[in-house]
Amino acid sequence: MEKAPEDYGSKHEDSHERPSLDDIRSQDKETEGNIFPELETVAEADLEKAAAPPQPVAGGINPADFPDGGLEANLALLGGWCCLFCSFGWINCIGVFQDYYQQIPLREYSSSAVSWIPSMEVFMMFLGGPIFGKVFDSYGPRYLLIFGAFFHVFGLMMTSLSTQYYQFFLAQGVCSAIGASAIFYSGMGSISTWFFKRRATAFGIMASGSSLGGVIFPIMVSKLIPKIGFPWTMRAAAFMILGMLIISNLTVKSRLTPKPKRVDIMDFIRPLRDPAFTLICVAGFMFFFGTFLPFNFVILQAQQDGMSTSLSLYLLSILNAASIFGRILPGMIADRIGRFNVMIITTAFSAIIVLALWLPSRGNAPIIVFCVLYGFSSGAFVSLGPSLIAQISPIREIGVRNGTFFFFVSVGGLTGNPIGGALISRDNGDFTYLQIFCGVTMAAGACLYLASRWVQCGFKLMVI
Repeated sequence: MEKAPEDYGSKHEDSHERPSLDDIRSQDKETEGNIFPELETVAEADLEKAAAPPQPVAGGINPADFPDGGLEANLALLGGWCCLFCSFGWINCIGVFQDYYQQIPLREYSSSAVSWIPSMEVFMMFLGGPIFGKVFDSYGPRYLLIFGAFFHVFGLMMTSLSTQYYQFFLAQGVCSAIGASAIFYSGMGSISTWFFKRRATAFGIMASGSSLGGVIFPIMVSKLIPKIGFPWTMRAAAFMILGMLIISNLTVKSRLTPKPKRVDIMDFIRPLRDPAFTLICVAGFMFFFGTFLPFNFVILQAQQDGMSTSLSLYLLSILNAASIFGRILPGMIADRIGRFNVMIITTAFSAIIVLALWLPSRGNAPIIVFCVLYGFSSGAFVSLGPSLIAQISPIREIGVRNGTFFFFVSVGGLTGNPIGGALISRDNGDFTYLQIFCGVTMAAGACLYLASRWVQCGFKLMVI
């Protein structure tokens, strides 16, 4: 007799356990809306990654730690602006002193001999980088600013009493420049600790102080000397600088707590193991071989080509006025399209206009146009140079690495002007050899910046 259907079913349930209704509902609830469970796993991982705090980038720098604004950061930026006004802004007017010393108190000396005074001024200001960078990393900017303010002002006061070559050399070329160096590095180092995403912009704003100083000081010195004499002109400049540095001492500070470290010469040499950093240092050296030649000799060159003395004295102010925009605008652009990209473009453009415009220029108009264009293009070097170092360096090594970088720069600044003066003598008083030397060395610097970028990321244009 055949079994009834219910008997079959009963036997089937015994051999294969049927899931209950509650089990089915529970399973439906777990898989509801999850047709592709592997996609849900990926989505959850993305959400967790997005919700995680910003991770430190190379060098242990966490972008979230930098305020990139606010009262303290902006006050530090104001103080840094004053620092560069008094230090690099003063250095930017060296061409006025080259002209004055060569014509009046030191007229028995050659152009090359006189040029050692402003060259030593440039050299000593940047040479202090390794020492003052280390002091900044260990103790912050306070002691540097006090030290720098004293020696910068004292050196200028002693220059006002100078009458002999060695006195000008020691007072202005050494003492004042050492103080300016301490002031410069305290301002530059402090800004690096407050800004990250807008660092190039901040450096550009701060560096515009050096440009405005380069506008005011040449006019001030050239106009006051005939009226009140050289000694009181230097004292007036010293008192003006003292007032600006009081503001700096009240506002400049580092975001990081100072951590004293023992002095180790390898701290300055060790970063050179990084090929990108080494190429930046050599690029700065080559570019600075020629950077200050127009600052130092454009007045003399213009006068030789027929420009009146009264107009030629404004050339440095015109050049530095254009560099105000050259300090700020490239920095703002660099934060968007890449700091190395903008540095390569501006340094290459500086070399081009030296060779294509300054070299063949004969007459007032082309020289003035050259000063405007050169002021804009060369102005980016001051604001972008430290931002390149900060971009590839650990935050607590920025001071030391800036010091190493500017040591290379100082050697170029020391030797560039005397070489230029010797080339003028070799060229029988003409400036052709000097202009070629200026353009070629700056072009070499631009190529080395390109090489540093290539070492890091190749030729990918969109990498910033």
